[in-house]
Amino acid sequence: MENPSSSPSFPPELDLDNLKAIKILGKGAMGTVFLVHDSSIDPTARSPFALKVVQRSKHDADRRARWEIGVLTRLSPPEPTLQHPFLPRLLGRLETPLFLAWAVPYCPGSDLNVLRYRQNDHVFSPAVIRFYLAEILCALEHLHSLGIVYRDLKPENILIQQSGHATLTDFDLSRNLKKKQLSEILTYDEKDQNSLPEIPVQRKHRRNFTRWIPVVPDNKYNKALKKAKSARVSPVSRRKLSFSNGERSNSFVGTEEYVSPEVVRGDGHEFAVDWWALGILTYEMLYGTTPFKGKNRKETFRNVLAKEPEFMGQRNALTDLIGRLLRKDPKKRLGYHAGACEIKEHAFFKGVRWDLLTDVLRPPFIPSRDDGDLTEKVTVGQIDIREYFQSLKAPSSMQPSPLPSPSSEHRQNVSFTEY
Repeated sequence: MENPSSSPSFPPELDLDNLKAIKILGKGAMGTVFLVHDSSIDPTARSPFALKVVQRSKHDADRRARWEIGVLTRLSPPEPTLQHPFLPRLLGRLETPLFLAWAVPYCPGSDLNVLRYRQNDHVFSPAVIRFYLAEILCALEHLHSLGIVYRDLKPENILIQQSGHATLTDFDLSRNLKKKQLSEILTYDEKDQNSLPEIPVQRKHRRNFTRWIPVVPDNKYNKALKKAKSARVSPVSRRKLSFSNGERSNSFVGTEEYVSPEVVRGDGHEFAVDWWALGILTYEMLYGTTPFKGKNRKETFRNVLAKEPEFMGQRNALTDLIGRLLRKDPKKRLGYHAGACEIKEHAFFKGVRWDLLTDVLRPPFIPSRDDGDLTEKVTVGQIDIREYFQSLKAPSSMQPSPLPSPSSEHRQNVSFTEY
């Protein structure tokens, strides 16, 4: 796999000796994410950032880490003001004989799955769903414009920034694909006459969320998070098939409840897998569960191939959007022909000012600032990252943060050969 970027001057190099960990933000199969500060220039941790550290001895970790660093480099223009608002910026990287690490901005709002479990009934309202979907859709649109298919969309990979806006994370399963030819987009004429009519976007004043999302005490959903069970499917093949209209990948990757039918069948896949995953995400935000989850992986995949999503109550614009995104045939899936533009025109997004998303003054949820807590942690003590990994064989003196991402605790890496 080619490296997405080879710029010699970017990203800046970090000094591991100066980086002190305040707490652990998450653990995954590939690496550990720390909240850190640079003790040489920021001794009181006024501007902490997230540092993902990968031990190079782990199988395939070196290659996947370098790939993710390359993708983040492509997503980080030299001029910060040109940074996409819903995608992370690479702040720096470092490499030692034992570690590869890279820094991105810290998102104190945790991830979308944790946020959902904080709701009284573990679901979001349609208005909140519209807000987050609009930002996620814009992020995917930008990735696709660069020829990058994300392939790992799920609530745990959607983080909440200090501003309350969303951002995607974890790009190690992404890959480069050739974009569709213009002729493929121009010949799009498949419309479902039985679905709700699509309404053009109307221009309105900027929209404000005047109420925060109600939350319940942490102890009520920490137990629920432990019940989350899904599996991340690691890439097992890099064979590529070329087609007249773009390119497809035959890698089997993703998270089992979010994997598209074409991936399960091994037919080859392209950008439409992200629109399928967007449909699964929307369903989970609305109902609190994914539509095709079975008792085991085999049953889940069988449901993905044969079962239709079940909806409660009267069909509306939101359920119509989900149904269009979850078409088994990728060529009939909303977004296949004209990408994000096609999805933005759906009736569910009526009235959204796409050019003013970042100007929403009060998003549904705004994380509380924990500056005092961080200062106390820095004052009491901090962990040297090298010492932390050396102490893994012994009882660790550094405990994970109170709200670790469920992706790190409850999603296991598996391969297609296990199915």
